[in-house]
Amino acid sequence: QVQLVESGGGLVQPGGSLRLSCAVSGSIFSDYTVGWYRQTPGSQRELVADITVGGRTNYADSVKGRFAISRDNGLKTVYLQMNSLKPEDTAVYYCNIKRPPESYWGQGTQVTVSS
Repeated sequence: QVQLVESGGGLVQPGGSLRLSCAVSGSIFSDYTVGWYRQTPGSQRELVADITVGGRTNYADSVKGRFAISRDNGLKTVYLQMNSLKPEDTAVYYCNIKRPPESYWGQGTQVTVSS
């Protein structure tokens, strides 16, 4: 059974940093694309960043230059380093691992950027 457990969310002031982690259990990781999505009330879930098996990264325009995604295949963990946080980054952040047609989600972690 595949489980994704996110951690690292919380309250941070504008301009601050947070690092999200997502640990994946089960017999998958290294040959799957992993990514982070976020969602605010009344909005669709949107891609923040993902990283392929080969290490190629993809970022939403709104976070380019501020966020960095990485993966540790040995630890079966994906990270999202978030710097220069803005109030508009406030959302529930979800971890995803996929290799179509398979796709799995974590339970989400709240990130709130506020003074």
